[in-house]
Amino acid sequence: MVDTASRRRALHRLLTETSAGSQTELARLLTKAGFPVTQATVSRDLAVIGAVKVAAGDGREVYRPAAASQVAPGPAGRAVATYALSITGSGNLVVIKTRPGAASVVAGSIDAAAIGGVIGTVAGDDTVLVVAADGMSGHSLAADLERIGAGS
Repeated sequence: MVDTASRRRALHRLLTETSAGSQTELARLLTKAGFPVTQATVSRDLAVIGAVKVAAGDGREVYRPAAASQVAPGPAGRAVATYALSITGSGNLVVIKTRPGAASVVAGSIDAAAIGGVIGTVAGDDTVLVVAADGMSGHSLAADLERIGAGS
């Protein structure tokens, strides 16, 4: 089973790499990428990640991710689901790649949520380093953050 956070990250990548102008087209592209979805699921995911329709150079309207400053920060789950592009664990560390300018939102929300096993975070512009407590692996913490981002 594919988790919601991974699907939303794939959708975000499609929004930046393609010129999809309809939710049906995005559903087809997600299905091709291994995330079988309905148009209704795409619609909900677009709302969660803060996608907007913008005019393309050829006069068509296409979906694009909203700029980080256009999406209001929320609790840790919403911040991870909205801004995280990838979550990778290693040793006792987790690296979260985000949209440019969004790392501090994700780091701040993780710190504020007091997630078990997190000692603290360090944020750059588009990368968050999360340090796991003794006895917790980065891989395990990454999986926890994936679940939090998926709302479970």
